[in-house]
Amino acid sequence: MNALLPPFYYTHSPTLPKLLWQLGCTLVFSTYQAGKVIFIRAISPEKIEQHALDFPRPMGLAVSDQRIAVATRDEVIVLANTSAEETQHVDSGVLIGAAGGTYAPERTYFSGEVDTHDLAWGRDGLWAINTLLSSMALVDEISDFESQWRPPFVSDVVPEDRCHLNSMAMVDGQPEYVTAFGKVDAFEGWRENRVSGGILMDVPSGEIVLDGLPMPHSPRVYDGKLYLLLSGTGELVCAEPEAGRYEVVTQLPGFVRGMARCNDYLFVGLSKLRKTSSTFASLPISEQAVFSGIVAVSLSEGRIVEYLKYETSCEEIYDVQVLPKGAAIDTAHPL
Repeated sequence: MNALLPPFYYTHSPTLPKLLWQLGCTLVFSTYQAGKVIFIRAISPEKIEQHALDFPRPMGLAVSDQRIAVATRDEVIVLANTSAEETQHVDSGVLIGAAGGTYAPERTYFSGEVDTHDLAWGRDGLWAINTLLSSMALVDEISDFESQWRPPFVSDVVPEDRCHLNSMAMVDGQPEYVTAFGKVDAFEGWRENRVSGGILMDVPSGEIVLDGLPMPHSPRVYDGKLYLLLSGTGELVCAEPEAGRYEVVTQLPGFVRGMARCNDYLFVGLSKLRKTSSTFASLPISEQAVFSGIVAVSLSEGRIVEYLKYETSCEEIYDVQVLPKGAAIDTAHPL
């Protein structure tokens, strides 16, 4: 059946267009498996559309009021919002905003192949989690990808993916928490206990505040509460670092990575699991991780209220962000 469907064919819950229309936001997510950054928006209360840009192995995304940063195989590419009057045509890689905003490539930072998993803007610039180097770097004109922080148990910044440091949570413009797959200091040492060796760390102190986590990803602080995804079990949880515990907000039907909030809703990315993968095949969630897409979780209700499901082409999603109201976009590459 899938062979008869067009590339990147998706289905969605009946009221997803209405929700996105009411929120006035655009969803943007990366799929390194398909080499795309995809944008989803409502063009009416009854209809949504998607567009995409090609990037080499896109992973982490960062959104500010005027910029979108994309971590690729060996670069971080920053797109900036300019006025519609300044851009008279659409080229590959140029995004045209429906409300007059135009996103176009502004600058590129060369990182090398350091497996940048996560990006976030802070007071000092653009922060990046360089997973291969088990460290966090600051990306700006002065300290171009210079390592600024690493877990205290990691003895050196070397390309060995020792603990699989992968995501960060920002508070007041500074990295406050990070997630990793294990407290290990050896080449790909995290793989030994990948199902239950994950940790949440406090960046300023370097202390581990939660451990025994099944592949933690995407920590986010909203309204003073710390949320994160437990990819190995498909759970969205709310953590209490001071108490060393967490509570499950809701169970999600798959391998979860990437999360962003708009009003009462968390938009979370789901991925299919490759049955042939030694990393994924033995996970507790492996039998349930059968589709790729986005789900909307109502925080007030603690449950999934909307979904978008891919039937073709897109099997793995890494990061999810939300472009705010008034920044709805179109692109040069409709799907």
